[in-house]
Amino acid sequence: MTNNTSHGDRIEVHLYGRLSQRLSEHALRHKRVLTIEARPDETFSTLLARLGIRPEDLYTVFLNGGILVTRNGMAPWLRYQQAQEDVWNWDGDVALRPGDRLGLFGEDMALLVV
Repeated sequence: MTNNTSHGDRIEVHLYGRLSQRLSEHALRHKRVLTIEARPDETFSTLLARLGIRPEDLYTVFLNGGILVTRNGMAPWLRYQQAQEDVWNWDGDVALRPGDRLGLFGEDMALLVV
């Protein structure tokens, strides 16, 4: 999934917990990070589909350091930076841009945000 385009043409996807089992050995050696070529009109849901990850497999997602979506009812009160106002909106229509960084946490990593 990596290519020779400049880093600015890519999206970094950091996988944590059991989600990292989906990575190649090369990616595992490089801190559980996938570098994906950005596509025009890419959204959170289209990227998940490309990676073969179902939204149900996720518990919390960070976009560029802020919570994009979560199943944690306490997250906004913990005063984390938010990437969108409604962090419980899993509709997947959030646009992604080249250079974005996503952190994907499964249910096995739910306590990480507490």
